[in-house]
Amino acid sequence: MEIGTTELVVVRHGETAWNADGRIQGHQVVPLNERGRDQAVLLGKRLASEKVEAIYSSDLLRTMETAEAISQVVQLEILKEAGLREWSLGVLEGRRPEDSRSDYPDVVEAYERRDPDGEIPGGETIRDRYARTTSCLRRIARDEAGRCVVVVSHGGVLDDLYRMVNEIPLEKERDFDLYNGGIHRFDVTDDQWTMTVWGDIEHLKDVGSLADW
Repeated sequence: MEIGTTELVVVRHGETAWNADGRIQGHQVVPLNERGRDQAVLLGKRLASEKVEAIYSSDLLRTMETAEAISQVVQLEILKEAGLREWSLGVLEGRRPEDSRSDYPDVVEAYERRDPDGEIPGGETIRDRYARTTSCLRRIARDEAGRCVVVVSHGGVLDDLYRMVNEIPLEKERDFDLYNGGIHRFDVTDDQWTMTVWGDIEHLKDVGSLADW
């Protein structure tokens, strides 16, 4: 890694009961389930030997619980960032897509095909989310220039980051996994991003991980 390069270690929060049940979480207050707590502990153990100099986290409960397990190991205060929150999904939050199909058929259809400009009543479009999350991540990389930083966030945020770094249009179907508790590494030099690791779940081999939303 070059001098002056920021190393971002971006992790997805541990599993929740809603992940396992296929319910849409968005900005809802949802805690980790038992496996999610185990994943968070294993994340902390995996990162214990690294020279982590800052921890940022979405301020939602499931990410904060994951970040706390890491912070206990590396002994750093968690810096909360609302910009790292998951996709705000308004009327769809708290239910499985099929539960909302009769009430909001057009909204569910747009959600399921990941229409970048699909309007979600009470929520945001994918394009809105992308602008919010990538600007937040770029700012963190600038503010923490030359340091090793852990960022705890969500599947939607990782989707945005993967597309930004690899210059993949929002319209293109996703062909990469988003594991709960997975580790993803990026080097950033002068706002030039390089992905060095994607979807590392070696530390979770004894507990497993869901690979989707």
